[in-house]
Amino acid sequence: MPALLGNMPLSVLADAAGAEAQGGSMWVMLIQLLPIVLIFVVMYFLLIRPQKKKEKQAQEMRNNLQVGDEVITAGGIIGRVVSVREDTVVVETGGDRSKVRIKRWAIQSVETIHDDTEA
Repeated sequence: MPALLGNMPLSVLADAAGAEAQGGSMWVMLIQLLPIVLIFVVMYFLLIRPQKKKEKQAQEMRNNLQVGDEVITAGGIIGRVVSVREDTVVVETGGDRSKVRIKRWAIQSVETIHDDTEA
């Protein structure tokens, strides 16, 4: 029996050392994951956030279309807005005054400058 009691403190010390090693491995794992987390944060601020801001500006531009605006479509058609509906726009193109109905999302840019200053 005394031999068992003599070995008991060694096993308790081994268990304590194992628990301490697990706690240390937790820190090592967190330190290894830190660069991956930082990469995702940098990707968000450099790529995702500016893209969402650009999309928001494009949507605002499409929502503020007015009759008479000169627009360029995603397909390269240049013309003047004749009619604006909920999700479509009628654009008049060329000298023969042909009209094309297109979706709002197909408007790439508005070339008309509006004075939004109200006195």
